[in-house]
Amino acid sequence: MTRVTRHVRPEAVDAAAVQVLAEDLEDSLGSLGQSPAIFALTLDETLTMAQARLALDPDATELETWEAVVCAMQVGTAAFAAAQTTHDVVECRIMDEIRSVQATGPQSYANAGNWLTTLWFIIVCRDQERMNAMCNVPIELLRASGAHGDEYVYRWVDALQAYWLERPGLLDIIQSAIEASYPEIATVAPRDLLQNILYQPINLFSYFIRRDHEGFNRTLAEALALHKSYWTASEDRARDLNGTIALGPLAVACLAYDAGFPIDVESAYLPKALLEGTWVGEFET
Repeated sequence: MTRVTRHVRPEAVDAAAVQVLAEDLEDSLGSLGQSPAIFALTLDETLTMAQARLALDPDATELETWEAVVCAMQVGTAAFAAAQTTHDVVECRIMDEIRSVQATGPQSYANAGNWLTTLWFIIVCRDQERMNAMCNVPIELLRASGAHGDEYVYRWVDALQAYWLERPGLLDIIQSAIEASYPEIATVAPRDLLQNILYQPINLFSYFIRRDHEGFNRTLAEALALHKSYWTASEDRARDLNGTIALGPLAVACLAYDAGFPIDVESAYLPKALLEGTWVGEFET
């Protein structure tokens, strides 16, 4: 068993800070249907809340942590549903209620990066209905966000959609995404972010679809080591909650775990209860 320890943040998260985040998030959720700007804010808040909960609860053994992870999935899904719908409103379950959300059309936050983040949460939550919905989001909608990004991201989205929807040509699509992510081609994202963080789920996924158990575990351990290296390269990064978990590798590891892969890597970057789906089915999502 390979173990990758999680780095220690210079500023510890405490329960009081998480309570303030929860109150701010509740206010935003109450206003979610009022404007697209609220969606952008709430997407950030739900991600921060999930990360803060996991900073306090590294193995995700507490119900409040699962609620935060589910909420991040729900708000992300709602953002893309509102951007895609042809109706005036869309009904979305967020937390414990069905909310009517105004259609927004394409928005800056309905971009490929947030699509990936939302999909990672969906995979962790094992929500097949939401997975179907997100994998039917047109790539043209993501491009319409106006986000300036590397082309490999869209090929990566295409590969994930092809995998889930069982479209032909998956191996060719994933190879195309890998080639488009080479540093000399993908020049928008900073090179260290690309190599240490953004590329790692793509590489890991390539071992998953080939059912290479040994290669998968080796690559998973490497991805977590690179995650740690990136998020400890400076004091500012070490303080950033984005380093709390390795969300992309965690999601791909969830796919592998559910497919029967032996996972021979342990780390707080891969919260055990999330990896193993311990909370799935605890309440309606």
